[in-house]
Amino acid sequence: MKALYLYVNAALYLLFAIWCTFGMARTAPAMGFTVLASGGRSEYLAIYGGLQLGLAVGFGLLARNASWHEEGILFALVLYAPIVAFRMFSLIRFWPVGGVTLATAALELAMLVTAAWLYAAR
Repeated sequence: MKALYLYVNAALYLLFAIWCTFGMARTAPAMGFTVLASGGRSEYLAIYGGLQLGLAVGFGLLARNASWHEEGILFALVLYAPIVAFRMFSLIRFWPVGGVTLATAALELAMLVTAAWLYAAR
């Protein structure tokens, strides 16, 4: 179950990295980035392309080795807990937000809850 969770993370981050890198003209506005100067486009690609690709590789490596599964789940908790906290604050602060933002928030929350469940079940 832990390996599956880690592989799902790897696959999701890989898909998002590809989607955001090659579909930046569509994905950036869908996430609320309406105007991006050259610096903003560079930042968007670095974070939504590069960082997500790095997370995909990291989760994939953690999933491949059974002795790293516990660390992988702990890493997911450390990653998703602040993301979800900041996301909830930002949803309250900047409401209303778009559907892509809400879907992303739901996915992040689901990943956090699943990681917490897997960590507690060890």
